[in-house]
Amino acid sequence: MRIDIRGDKVKITEAIKSQIEEKLGKLDQYFENPAELKAYVVVRVRNKEQIIEVTIPTPKFTLRSETSEENLYTAIDLTIDKLERQIRKNKTKMRRKFKDVIQYEMLENLKEEENDSSIARRKTIELRPMDEEEAILQMELVDHDFFIFKNVNTDNISVLYKRKDGSYGIIDTE
Repeated sequence: MRIDIRGDKVKITEAIKSQIEEKLGKLDQYFENPAELKAYVVVRVRNKEQIIEVTIPTPKFTLRSETSEENLYTAIDLTIDKLERQIRKNKTKMRRKFKDVIQYEMLENLKEEENDSSIARRKTIELRPMDEEEAILQMELVDHDFFIFKNVNTDNISVLYKRKDGSYGIIDTE
């Protein structure tokens, strides 16, 4: 797996870089063609917390994990553990779901733009048709509270969100 490591308000030393590469290398065993994958790693500091965010877009799903700790090496270990749990937990679901489905690829172009508005971050996603069950799986993999997708049943843009009681809700557009 190719790894793109970026530091935000922190210098990435060789020790940090080698630790991240070593730990992410353990995830190669879960992928058929790990050499074709690229992991995006962002390390940043907020007050006393060291934050590491890892995003691994694959042709069928996107893995994402973010952890903050006082010790960066602990944060790295916890993030890799989260990614491994995501893979193992959803391995059966993904194998069953993507067995006969056209390859799905979610392209997330992270575009951070500097402007005077209150928008801190802007993301652009490519919407691919999927059913509600697949959208739930994708939302769980990226560990977000909501997910935007093109619903194959209605051919409309839909927003899937996680409710406070743990169930899911869908907002459909017309």
